[in-house]
Amino acid sequence: MNTNIACITNKPYDELKIDDSASLTRTLTKQDIQLFAIVTGDMNPAHLDEEYAKTDVFRQIVGHGMWTGSLFSTLLGMYLPGPGTIYLSQTLKFLRPVKLGETITASVTITKKDDAHKHVILQTLCVNEKGEHVIEGEALVLAPTEKICWNGKALPEVQMKAPEHNYEQWLLTKIKGLKPLKVGVVHPTDIHSLAGAVEAARAGIIEPILIGPEHKIRKVAEDAHIDLNSYTIISTLHSHAAAAKAMEMVNRGEVEALMKGKLATEELMGAAVDKEKGIRTGRRMSHVFVLDVPSYPKPLFLTDAAVNIQPTLLEKRDIVQNAIDLFQALKLGTPKVALLSAVETVTEKIPSTLDATALCKMAERGQITGGILDGPLAFDNAVSSEAAAIKGIHSEVAGNADILVVPDLESGNMLYKQLRYFSGVQGAGIVLGGKVPIILTSRASDTENRVISCALALLYARTQEI
Repeated sequence: MNTNIACITNKPYDELKIDDSASLTRTLTKQDIQLFAIVTGDMNPAHLDEEYAKTDVFRQIVGHGMWTGSLFSTLLGMYLPGPGTIYLSQTLKFLRPVKLGETITASVTITKKDDAHKHVILQTLCVNEKGEHVIEGEALVLAPTEKICWNGKALPEVQMKAPEHNYEQWLLTKIKGLKPLKVGVVHPTDIHSLAGAVEAARAGIIEPILIGPEHKIRKVAEDAHIDLNSYTIISTLHSHAAAAKAMEMVNRGEVEALMKGKLATEELMGAAVDKEKGIRTGRRMSHVFVLDVPSYPKPLFLTDAAVNIQPTLLEKRDIVQNAIDLFQALKLGTPKVALLSAVETVTEKIPSTLDATALCKMAERGQITGGILDGPLAFDNAVSSEAAAIKGIHSEVAGNADILVVPDLESGNMLYKQLRYFSGVQGAGIVLGGKVPIILTSRASDTENRVISCALALLYARTQEI
């Protein structure tokens, strides 16, 4: 894809004439004000709080006027004189407030040239839709002396996430005051898993017990300058022994949760589901991601993208129930559960549509409780009300899903990683259905994702105690 924008040319000093001018028009949006506050750190309520601004007109004039005045920099650097221009000074007189939704036209006009220094003085002016002067001023610039044609690249798109949509912070707030979770960290022999456990401990979320080859754990800690003096290390020969030891500690009640380190998921889960030494219960174990999707208005749960490869109908029943139980443990209400397939109609050619239909009937019969199920649903009509309406689908779930249940591990894993790498989605992940939750993230997950997953496990575990 070609991301280059059209060649931007300038007017060198010798081409500039008195009364040359340039202008641009912009409409002030709430996002403009928020971005300005984020970049500058200026959190003055006169800029961000409309009600407060009404009582402080002078600050509103200055605050929104600073955004408006920044348009001059665009004009001087992009149009007149253009690329190569150096901004030397600017005087501004703020005359009127600029309100949200108001359209402003900014202009610069050359009034004087200084041949000796190649300086140019320009009148700067902003007017509103009524033609009223909002800002008046004067700019002094050093004009370029050579012709420039600059092939720039399009700026990256900015996505803003309001604090109330930051579910990581919401989760960290919910666990305040809870007793830290005693966690067996299995084979933490890489920087991400070890640092994730230590950071979660420093945040008061977990009390880690490090299980694995001690010399490897200490080598990672030494390389990363991590102090392990406060943590217990239980040394094992290798990752397989670490997983077995972790299950033993769960069964003896020595830890309240497990955390995956640098070992394959199947190695850890193989030990967990061992019929004699594992941590099985009467329910199938399954993995749940809690995702923070910037373009979606609420948390989105995804299951199972990590543990069950091709689950049977009865195994899917447990997968759905585990996700519902986690949703309710977070006190988010009654979840709307979308049972995904490639299509939203039932066909014997696609087995997942049959499973989805059966799961809905199982919910009607009380075999699945606590959630509202619908399916089969394609991904688009599960999360987009517009897509659901186009397909003529009318239900409480369609276009408004809280939990996405994928047909198998392959589709779920690919969906998660597409969201993660293409859309910047953040997510916490844990395994439920065993005697204790298992904090299970990808080996490529960063420290922050591991810390948030620890917080999720803590909240779930403490809720189950009530």
